[in-house]
Amino acid sequence: MRLVKLETLDTIKPFDCADSDLNGFLFDDALFYHGQMLANTFVLEDDEETIAYYSLLNDKISQTTIEKNLWRKLRKSIPHEKHLGSYPAVKIGRLAVSQSHKAEGIGTNLIFGIKQMLIENRGNSACRFLTVDAYRAAVPFYEKNGFKMLVNEVDEDAHTVPMYYDLKQMLE
Repeated sequence: MRLVKLETLDTIKPFDCADSDLNGFLFDDALFYHGQMLANTFVLEDDEETIAYYSLLNDKISQTTIEKNLWRKLRKSIPHEKHLGSYPAVKIGRLAVSQSHKAEGIGTNLIFGIKQMLIENRGNSACRFLTVDAYRAAVPFYEKNGFKMLVNEVDEDAHTVPMYYDLKQMLE
């Protein structure tokens, strides 16, 4: 298996995660997002198929976008003299694992790899948080990987749930 940036591939190998939106992003949109400098997509593949992929983009957690009690809780982890109105983050825009490789721990390994990469490369650009707008069905997966919700209650009509992981805890 190898993890490569999408734009370095000549062709995308077969992939199906059973979600047409996630499949479509990989085949139809990921290169456009890269070309517009909106997101970078990384593909995990072997000689025959695409096993998984994820896309990363810049983000922030802002006091204007989350509930006050959650904002206060989040700010407690940052020294008082450095309280800001928002904090830098990297967002997982998409993450998908092929149906043929579900329940093998690949998604968890990718999340860990993303966290490690952000910590190891923090000399290039600072980011405190890793965020994701998780599909409702994927919330337990992200919670298992240390993410917390950025909402007190999940809106019944919402397709996704905003979540975050504090990267600083990996240094402690």
